[in-house]
Amino acid sequence: RPRRPRAVSAGAMAGLSRTLGIFGAFVAVVGAAFYPIYFRPLLLPEEYKKEQSINRAGIVQEDIQPAG
Repeated sequence: RPRRPRAVSAGAMAGLSRTLGIFGAFVAVVGAAFYPIYFRPLLLPEEYKKEQSINRAGIVQEDIQPAG
C-alpha cells in the first residue's frame, strides 16, 4: 500500500520561509564581508598587485621576517 504525502500546514510553511530567509540573509552578509577580502583580489589581480606594491614600499622583508 503506497504512503500518501502528508499535507504541510500554513504555519509550518511560514516557519520554513522565515528560517530560509534568515539563513539566506546570513549567507549574503558573510558573502558581502568576504568580497573585498578574498574575491576582489582574485578577480582584479593587476589592481591588487599595484595596491600592494604601494603599501609595501620601503619595507624590507628580511627585517620583518628573518630567514630560517
